[in-house]
Amino acid sequence: MFDDVASSSLRVAVAGLSARQNAIANNIANIETPGYRARKVKFEEALSSAVAHGQSPSTVSPSVQNSLEPTRLNGNNVNLDEETLAHVDTTMRYQLTIRALDGKYGLIRDAIKGA
Repeated sequence: MFDDVASSSLRVAVAGLSARQNAIANNIANIETPGYRARKVKFEEALSSAVAHGQSPSTVSPSVQNSLEPTRLNGNNVNLDEETLAHVDTTMRYQLTIRALDGKYGLIRDAIKGA
């Protein structure tokens, strides 16, 4: 009941988006750290591929990679504008995913209550 494709996909999305928020926070916190490379979290393509090929979404985990963007003179490549936009986008996606999970579990809750 709780391990269907939709629920598993939503749980993986929440984990991936949460990891992305952490990476964004670390990137912003290290914006002036010499040699720091911004980190990027990817999971959407792997999740989509798993679902499309009939694999369990729960096998997908977020991958963290260093950004390949050009660096400044101090070796740091954090771009505050990019991180700010990524934060807004990720927050909106996270909220939408949580609402979807809440709706799904709300249906189960109503079914259990007999409403």
